Amino acid sequence: MHISPPSASNTELRQISLMSQLSDKQLNKIQRTLKQIHLTEGEHLFEQGQDADKFFLVRSGQIKLFRISIEGSERVIDVIQPGQIFAESVLFLPKGKYPLGAEAILNTELLAFDFQTFRSVLEESNNTCFQLMSDMSLCLHQYLDQVDYLTLQNASFRLVNYLLQQVPDDHQVNDACIIQLPTSKSIIASCLSIQPETFSRILRTLKNRKLIDVNGKVITIHNVNKLKTVAA
Repeated sequence: MHISPPSASNTELRQISLMSQLSDKQLNKIQRTLKQIHLTEGEHLFEQGQDADKFFLVRSGQIKLFRISIEGSERVIDVIQPGQIFAESVLFLPKGKYPLGAEAILNTELLAFDFQTFRSVLEESNNTCFQLMSDMSLCLHQYLDQVDYLTLQNASFRLVNYLLQQVPDDHQVNDACIIQLPTSKSIIASCLSIQPETFSRILRTLKNRKLIDVNGKVITIHNVNKLKTVAA
């Protein structure tokens, strides 16, 4: 891990929804404790249960959030992409600890925001408080949906639905669509709570049914509408 002074401007910080309502004075206050972190692929940012004092923005690369079970197996909870923040939910917990571990999937650059400084800014900005509550509420609903998704649907449905989620909204449903998986198949399988061998078997089945073609991370969906009938 390499930590350096940040090169972020107030304009860049204001593009983050959580900080869009802050004044230059408040952003300057955040800048004084802001850190820039560089991680190499496979390097850990923090461990599950570690004392929490910062939240983060991914500027480039990818971060894997995961939990380790009592048996020692890893379950990927989320993959954080450039432009997304994470670990802000621990902000209000006294002596909070990170509930997940965080590891760089690729060489990754982050901005680290100090909890204490950001709490002091929140005391000066009602709009930012409401924005934070809105963002956290949305995140909570997304995780509740994920719980339902993982517990109520079988593995084939979860994978097919995941592929359909990668299709652009404006794509014509009767046309072929080429999608690029955002990360490795093993990580996607873990996010979907599917064993890697089951994941591969489902892809082969879809390919044998001439619904998709697979070339590494590139998936060609021959007919989006037909694939939707599988999910239905």
